[in-house]
Amino acid sequence: VTTVIAGGGVAGLALALALGARGHRVRVLEPGGAPPDGPAAKAAGLWHRPGVPQARHDHILNALGVRALRRHAPAVLTAALDEGARLLDLTRAAPPPATALPGDEDFVTLVVRRPVLDVVLHRAARTTPGVTIRHGVRVTGLTLTPGGPAGRRVRGVVTDSGERIAADVVVDATGIRSASRGWLAAAGLPVPDDLAVPGSLRAYGRFYRLRDPHGPLPGPLNRGNAAGGVWDHYSAVLHPADNGTFAVTFGALPGDRALAALATPGGFTAAGRLSPFLAPWLADGVAEPLGPVRVTGMPPNLWRGDAPGGPHRVGGLLRTGDAAGVTDPMFGRGMSLALAHAFALAGVIDGHPAGGPELDEAAAEVTGRLLRPWYERGAHDSRARVERWRAAAGLPPEPAASPGDGSVPPPGPGLPPEAAAAAGTDPVVWRGVTRVQTSLSTPAEVLAREGFRARLRAAARTAGPAPDGPRPPTRDELRRALAARRPPEGGTE
Repeated sequence: VTTVIAGGGVAGLALALALGARGHRVRVLEPGGAPPDGPAAKAAGLWHRPGVPQARHDHILNALGVRALRRHAPAVLTAALDEGARLLDLTRAAPPPATALPGDEDFVTLVVRRPVLDVVLHRAARTTPGVTIRHGVRVTGLTLTPGGPAGRRVRGVVTDSGERIAADVVVDATGIRSASRGWLAAAGLPVPDDLAVPGSLRAYGRFYRLRDPHGPLPGPLNRGNAAGGVWDHYSAVLHPADNGTFAVTFGALPGDRALAALATPGGFTAAGRLSPFLAPWLADGVAEPLGPVRVTGMPPNLWRGDAPGGPHRVGGLLRTGDAAGVTDPMFGRGMSLALAHAFALAGVIDGHPAGGPELDEAAAEVTGRLLRPWYERGAHDSRARVERWRAAAGLPPEPAASPGDGSVPPPGPGLPPEAAAAAGTDPVVWRGVTRVQTSLSTPAEVLAREGFRARLRAAARTAGPAPDGPRPPTRDELRRALAARRPPEGGTE
């Protein structure tokens, strides 16, 4: 099978690597340039990628992503570690007794900056036999077999130079813009609307490097692989990364003028020093910033209306990663879901060498099973967080979606509110909650585990009040601290 992959991001490169390892012929067509040679950390900083602005922001590779690399691309994981990434064992945060249980080997996350992992993944895919990566090439259309919309299949792609490249399978790995929607429209085929639920939040992020990258951490990682928290009016979370670097990201409502000074270096530092667990990392002399404060709006949670299995699908056209479904980046699932989906999709393509409807149906099943539950969970949790923060800011709730409009999916079952407190005392409940937080299992899968509900109820009855810990600043305290650093009307400092 010859596969053309449009897009050389995480999902596209992982799919190419996996297919090449199975003996397939793969062409990756990427509009942007290739990373420069040299150490991955240095190459990542020099790699000019205007088409991937999100790479400059904080990303995490949670336990699902690490498990995917261990199973399908262990050499990539080893190369990342050789380039300064580190593995964190989450079971160190589990409540006693400290007894290993089946599945604990999965409770590991990788701390690494997204561009560094991209460089490592690119080099692994580029050197895989059967894989060709062409840069400076954009796919602009499809070539299709004749026939009606219901029976058409891909024969290849057309590039921006007019070149026609034959393929048995075409994969859209262009990310959130999902360029295949434009390809279908250009071919005169109907393109159903996406399901979209806005995240309605804004992120303020900045990277730092520790002045002593080999010394002890400045403060504890109270969230296992992170420090900080998500509170009733804002979030402040710190993620360690490779080579002594770390990222701090604040989450706030986009219209919250009281927190707009987070966009300024002084306001960012002031808020960090007020936020629990972050202060020791941002104390004088501990770290130096690696760049400016970057502000970005969160993309909506998206489920593609023309995903494989939809009513107007074109045979042999598949989607992977964000081109198939998008989850709110605030929950840190995107990169890991992209890897898991790409490796699973490679197995589907490899298992259906004749292509045909069987390939399309298998791809649709894998996409729905792996990505749809997290889209629905993200849509529900994003809306819940926005409503909580709007209430804290004294703002009215956002308008409710019209019944039956399809924009807000019914959420799957979630873990009950008492699960977080119960996880602090019961090791089995902790493991269930952590599996959900790291995308290893959906809430429905955890709740279905034998004995979990009973352990949860018992732990919730005996958990008692949450232990005292650092208190986040109230909204008024945070607002007063930032008031003197508020940017002028209509801009930032």
